[in-house]
Amino acid sequence: MKLPDNIEGLVKAQNDLDSTAFAAHFTTAATVSDEGSSYAGSAEIKQWIEGATQKYRMQLKPLDFEQTGSTAELTVEVSGTFPGSPAVLHYHLELDGPLIRSLRISG
Repeated sequence: MKLPDNIEGLVKAQNDLDSTAFAAHFTTAATVSDEGSSYAGSAEIKQWIEGATQKYRMQLKPLDFEQTGSTAELTVEVSGTFPGSPAVLHYHLELDGPLIRSLRISG
């Protein structure tokens, strides 16, 4: 499956366990919603992904990607050191050009 460069970069950053590169794919005012919590802005997003990566060592395997205009959904198999690994998650994205304006993760 061919992913757009920005989404491919996001997946690569996560699989490289590189929270700085991961956060660089978001706008400065971006938001993330995951597991009932929300994070706003580059610093909070970087802190969130850094903590989650250290705790769970997540690896993403893209399964499906659909995009309509600035709205996209990436379906991934996430594996790591968490109960129930691997799990299929949906990344609901709002894009702003090559950057991500918002990300909501659901099961």
